[in-house]
Amino acid sequence: MTIPLANDELTLVRNTALFGGLNDELLASLLGAVSVHEASPGEILFMQGDEVAACFIVLEGWVKLYRLNRYGDEAIVAVFTRGQSFAEAAVFSMESYPVAAETVTTARLLRIPCNILQRNVRDNSEFAFAMLASTSQHLQGLVSQIEQLKTNTGAQRVARFLASLCPVDEGSCTIGLPYDKALIAGRLGMKPESLSRAFARLRSVGVRVQQNAAAISSVERLRNYASEDRSETRMTKS
Repeated sequence: MTIPLANDELTLVRNTALFGGLNDELLASLLGAVSVHEASPGEILFMQGDEVAACFIVLEGWVKLYRLNRYGDEAIVAVFTRGQSFAEAAVFSMESYPVAAETVTTARLLRIPCNILQRNVRDNSEFAFAMLASTSQHLQGLVSQIEQLKTNTGAQRVARFLASLCPVDEGSCTIGLPYDKALIAGRLGMKPESLSRAFARLRSVGVRVQQNAAAISSVERLRNYASEDRSETRMTKS
Protein backbone atom coordinates (compact mmCIF):
# COMPACT_ATOMS: atom_id res chain seq x y z
CA MET A 1 0.00 0.00 0.00
CA THR A 2 1.42 3.41 -1.01
CA ILE A 3 1.06 6.13 1.63
CA PRO A 4 1.68 9.76 0.61
CA LEU A 5 4.39 11.87 2.21
CA ALA A 6 3.30 14.61 4.60
CA ASN A 7 4.62 18.11 3.81
CA ASP A 8 7.17 18.02 6.66
CA GLU A 9 8.35 14.59 5.49
CA LEU A 10 8.88 15.92 1.97
CA THR A 11 11.02 18.70 3.41
CA LEU A 12 12.90 16.10 5.45
CA VAL A 13 13.64 14.01 2.34
CA ARG A 14 14.85 17.11 0.48
CA ASN A 15 17.41 17.67 3.23
CA THR A 16 18.90 14.17 3.26
CA ALA A 17 22.33 13.50 1.79
CA LEU A 18 20.72 10.95 -0.54
CA PHE A 19 18.15 13.28 -2.14
CA GLY A 20 19.25 16.74 -1.01
CA GLY A 21 21.24 17.64 -4.12
CA LEU A 22 18.55 16.72 -6.65
CA ASN A 23 16.52 19.20 -8.66
CA ASP A 24 12.73 19.27 -8.18
CA GLU A 25 11.98 17.39 -11.39
CA LEU A 26 14.28 14.46 -10.63
CA LEU A 27 13.16 14.32 -6.99
CA ALA A 28 9.48 14.23 -8.03
CA SER A 29 10.24 11.43 -10.48
CA LEU A 30 12.00 9.37 -7.79
CA LEU A 31 9.32 9.90 -5.17
CA GLY A 32 6.70 8.72 -7.64
CA ALA A 33 8.42 5.31 -7.70
CA VAL A 34 8.95 4.72 -3.98
CA SER A 35 6.63 3.92 -1.10
CA VAL A 36 6.14 4.75 2.57
CA HIS A 37 6.12 1.80 4.93
CA GLU A 38 4.54 2.04 8.39
CA ALA A 39 6.18 -0.42 10.77
CA SER A 40 5.44 -1.67 14.27
CA PRO A 41 8.14 -1.95 16.99
CA GLY A 42 10.28 -5.05 16.52
CA GLU A 43 9.51 -5.46 12.81
CA ILE A 44 12.32 -7.06 10.81
CA LEU A 45 13.02 -5.03 7.67
CA PHE A 46 15.65 -7.45 6.40
CA MET A 47 17.91 -10.14 7.82
CA GLN A 48 21.65 -10.54 7.56
CA GLY A 49 22.23 -12.55 4.38
CA ASP A 50 18.93 -11.60 2.69
CA GLU A 51 19.13 -10.58 -0.94
CA VAL A 52 19.43 -6.80 -1.21
CA ALA A 53 16.08 -5.38 -2.30
CA ALA A 54 15.90 -1.75 -1.13
CA CYS A 55 17.36 1.01 1.00
CA PHE A 56 15.46 3.24 3.41
CA ILE A 57 15.08 6.76 4.78
CA VAL A 58 13.66 7.05 8.31
CA LEU A 59 10.75 9.50 8.37
CA GLU A 60 9.82 8.83 11.98
CA GLY A 61 10.98 6.46 14.73
CA TRP A 62 14.17 4.47 15.31
CA VAL A 63 15.78 1.53 13.48
CA LYS A 64 18.75 -0.58 14.59
CA LEU A 65 21.23 -2.38 12.37
CA TYR A 66 22.99 -5.35 13.90
CA ARG A 67 24.96 -8.49 13.13
CA LEU A 68 24.46 -11.91 14.67
CA ASN A 69 27.42 -14.03 15.71
CA ARG A 70 27.41 -17.82 15.52
CA TYR A 71 25.89 -18.00 19.00
CA GLY A 72 22.97 -15.76 18.03
CA ASP A 73 24.16 -12.73 20.02
CA GLU A 74 23.54 -9.26 18.60
CA ALA A 75 26.29 -6.73 17.92
CA ILE A 76 24.75 -3.30 17.32
CA VAL A 77 26.28 -1.68 14.24
CA ALA A 78 24.24 1.54 14.10
CA VAL A 79 20.97 3.14 15.13
CA PHE A 80 19.13 5.48 12.75
CA THR A 81 16.37 8.01 13.28
CA ARG A 82 14.41 10.75 11.51
CA GLY A 83 16.14 12.10 8.40
CA GLN A 84 18.79 9.37 8.17
CA SER A 85 19.17 6.76 5.42
CA PHE A 86 20.62 3.26 5.52
CA ALA A 87 21.49 0.29 3.28
CA GLU A 88 22.10 2.35 0.13
CA ALA A 89 25.72 1.18 -0.17
CA ALA A 90 24.59 -2.45 -0.13
CA VAL A 91 22.39 -1.78 -3.15
CA PHE A 92 25.49 -1.32 -5.33
CA SER A 93 28.28 -3.26 -3.67
CA MET A 94 26.68 -6.43 -2.35
CA GLU A 95 24.29 -9.20 -3.32
CA SER A 96 23.13 -9.68 0.28
CA TYR A 97 22.72 -7.45 3.30
CA PRO A 98 25.76 -7.65 5.64
CA VAL A 99 23.57 -6.76 8.64
CA ALA A 100 19.99 -7.12 9.84
CA ALA A 101 17.60 -4.18 10.32
CA GLU A 102 14.80 -4.01 12.87
CA THR A 103 12.53 -1.21 14.03
CA VAL A 104 13.02 -0.23 17.66
CA THR A 105 9.87 1.88 17.85
CA THR A 106 6.83 2.51 15.69
CA ALA A 107 8.33 3.91 12.49
CA ARG A 108 7.57 5.42 9.09
CA LEU A 109 10.11 4.55 6.43
CA LEU A 110 10.62 5.61 2.85
CA ARG A 111 11.44 2.39 0.99
CA ILE A 112 13.50 2.84 -2.20
CA PRO A 113 13.77 -0.30 -4.39
CA CYS A 114 17.15 -1.37 -5.80
CA ASN A 115 16.13 -1.03 -9.43
CA ILE A 116 15.09 2.61 -8.89
CA LEU A 117 18.46 3.52 -7.42
CA GLN A 118 20.49 1.58 -9.96
CA ARG A 119 18.60 3.00 -12.94
CA ASN A 120 18.97 6.58 -11.75
CA VAL A 121 22.69 6.20 -11.03
CA ARG A 122 23.19 4.85 -14.57
CA ASP A 123 21.08 7.56 -16.20
CA ASN A 124 21.77 10.65 -14.11
CA SER A 125 25.14 11.94 -12.93
CA GLU A 126 23.40 14.28 -10.46
CA PHE A 127 21.93 11.30 -8.65
CA ALA A 128 25.25 9.41 -8.79
CA PHE A 129 26.95 12.30 -6.97
CA ALA A 130 24.14 12.31 -4.39
CA MET A 131 24.77 8.60 -3.75
CA LEU A 132 28.49 9.30 -3.28
CA ALA A 133 27.69 12.10 -0.82
CA SER A 134 25.40 9.83 1.20
CA THR A 135 27.95 7.00 1.30
CA SER A 136 30.67 9.45 2.33
CA GLN A 137 28.46 10.74 5.15
CA HIS A 138 28.02 7.19 6.49
CA LEU A 139 31.78 6.60 6.30
CA GLN A 140 32.47 9.79 8.23
CA GLY A 141 29.95 8.67 10.85
CA LEU A 142 31.71 5.33 11.27
CA VAL A 143 35.11 7.03 11.56
CA SER A 144 33.65 9.35 14.21
CA GLN A 145 32.28 6.37 16.16
CA ILE A 146 35.67 4.63 16.09
CA GLU A 147 37.39 7.84 17.20
CA GLN A 148 34.99 8.20 20.14
CA LEU A 149 35.58 4.60 21.19
CA LYS A 150 39.34 5.20 21.14
CA THR A 151 39.54 8.69 22.65
CA ASN A 152 36.48 9.17 24.89
CA THR A 153 35.62 7.61 28.22
CA GLY A 154 32.34 5.74 28.54
CA ALA A 155 30.79 8.68 30.40
CA GLN A 156 31.87 11.06 27.62
CA ARG A 157 30.28 8.83 24.98
CA VAL A 158 27.03 8.85 26.93
CA ALA A 159 27.29 12.64 27.40
CA ARG A 160 27.74 13.11 23.65
CA PHE A 161 24.75 10.85 22.96
CA LEU A 162 22.51 12.75 25.39
CA ALA A 163 23.68 16.11 24.04
CA SER A 164 22.75 15.01 20.51
CA LEU A 165 19.15 14.53 21.69
CA CYS A 166 18.83 17.94 23.35
CA PRO A 167 16.38 20.27 21.58
CA VAL A 168 18.25 23.38 22.82
CA ASP A 169 21.88 24.53 22.75
CA GLU A 170 21.92 26.12 26.18
CA GLY A 171 20.04 26.11 29.45
CA SER A 172 18.23 23.12 30.92
CA CYS A 173 15.96 20.51 29.37
CA THR A 174 14.46 17.08 29.91
CA ILE A 175 14.72 14.52 27.13
CA GLY A 176 13.14 11.12 26.67
CA LEU A 177 15.52 8.27 25.98
CA PRO A 178 14.50 7.02 22.52
CA TYR A 179 15.00 3.32 23.18
CA ASP A 180 15.86 0.89 25.96
CA LYS A 181 19.11 1.20 27.90
CA ALA A 182 20.50 -2.13 26.69
CA LEU A 183 20.31 -0.85 23.11
CA ILE A 184 21.86 2.48 24.09
CA ALA A 185 24.74 0.55 25.65
CA GLY A 186 25.20 -1.54 22.51
CA ARG A 187 25.07 1.55 20.31
CA LEU A 188 27.83 3.17 22.37
CA GLY A 189 30.03 0.06 22.54
CA MET A 190 29.39 -0.52 26.25
CA LYS A 191 27.95 -3.16 28.54
CA PRO A 192 24.66 -2.30 30.33
CA GLU A 193 26.41 -2.14 33.70
CA SER A 194 28.98 0.27 32.25
CA LEU A 195 26.14 2.47 31.00
CA SER A 196 24.66 2.58 34.51
CA ARG A 197 28.04 3.65 35.92
CA ALA A 198 28.32 6.33 33.22
CA PHE A 199 24.90 7.71 34.11
CA ALA A 200 26.02 7.88 37.75
CA ARG A 201 29.22 9.76 36.80
CA LEU A 202 27.22 12.30 34.80
CA ARG A 203 25.44 13.45 37.96
CA SER A 204 28.54 15.56 38.59
CA VAL A 205 27.73 17.59 35.46
CA GLY A 206 24.05 17.97 36.26
CA VAL A 207 22.46 14.93 34.59
CA ARG A 208 19.76 12.92 36.36
CA VAL A 209 18.40 9.80 34.65
CA GLN A 210 15.17 8.25 35.87
CA GLN A 211 13.55 5.39 33.96
CA ASN A 212 13.30 6.61 30.33
CA ALA A 213 14.03 10.31 30.84
CA ALA A 214 17.14 12.41 31.46
CA ALA A 215 16.98 15.80 33.17
CA ILE A 216 19.91 18.01 32.12
CA SER A 217 20.61 21.12 34.18
CA SER A 218 23.01 22.68 31.65
CA VAL A 219 23.31 21.58 28.02
CA GLU A 220 26.47 23.68 27.63
CA ARG A 221 28.13 21.97 30.58
CA LEU A 222 27.20 18.56 29.20
CA ARG A 223 28.63 19.38 25.76
CA ASN A 224 31.84 20.73 27.30
CA TYR A 225 32.25 17.55 29.34
CA ALA A 226 31.73 15.40 26.23
CA SER A 227 34.48 17.23 24.35
CA GLU A 228 37.06 17.40 27.17
CA ASP A 229 40.45 15.82 26.69
CA ARG A 230 40.32 12.27 28.04
CA SER A 231 43.24 12.80 30.41
CA GLU A 232 41.55 15.91 31.85
CA THR A 233 38.36 13.92 32.40
CA ARG A 234 40.26 11.23 34.29
CA MET A 235 41.99 13.86 36.45
CA THR A 236 38.61 15.40 37.27
CA LYS A 237 37.24 12.01 38.30
CA SER A 238 40.24 11.33 40.52
